[in-house]
Amino acid sequence: MFQQQRVAILMAAILCCVGCTNMQVRTPSASAQLAPTKGGQVAGKVVFLQRGDKVMIDARVTGLTPGLHGFHVHEKGDCSAPDASSAGAHFNPRKTDHGGTEGPERHAGDLGNLIADPSGLAVYKAELAGFTLGTGEDSIIGRALVVHGDPDDLLTQPAGNAGPRVACGLISLNPDQWFHSPQ
Repeated sequence: MFQQQRVAILMAAILCCVGCTNMQVRTPSASAQLAPTKGGQVAGKVVFLQRGDKVMIDARVTGLTPGLHGFHVHEKGDCSAPDASSAGAHFNPRKTDHGGTEGPERHAGDLGNLIADPSGLAVYKAELAGFTLGTGEDSIIGRALVVHGDPDDLLTQPAGNAGPRVACGLISLNPDQWFHSPQ
């Protein structure tokens, strides 16, 4: 009898929540503060939000020359070298070829290009799969985020011929946050 009451109470609680439109869920998020490499002026902030098997990316970068700029997660979380070479190569845990975000194959760290307007501002929003904000081998937490001086051609191996690194930042997990579910 006691077990049946517990089941009934649990079912009532579940049914009560099914109709909720303002549920709060814990969603992993991370951010990176981009700082210029030596002699540069590129800076910005990038926010990452895990949504199921995809990660939403929201970036705002300033100080760029107008046009396209390669944008990648790199394998090492180290921006200490004046040219950010300490960040290593593109993050590529599956050992795939370099490519664009729309192609069938790409490095997990291939984020495509930022597009800077005439004032040097780039706003980037994307929702991508192939990496997480978790703890496994496909996690980007603790890795470097790099902006390049030239466009990523999305073809040339191993890194898209994107030119010098003009900004770098460490991707860090944000403290637990509550987000409203998008219902």
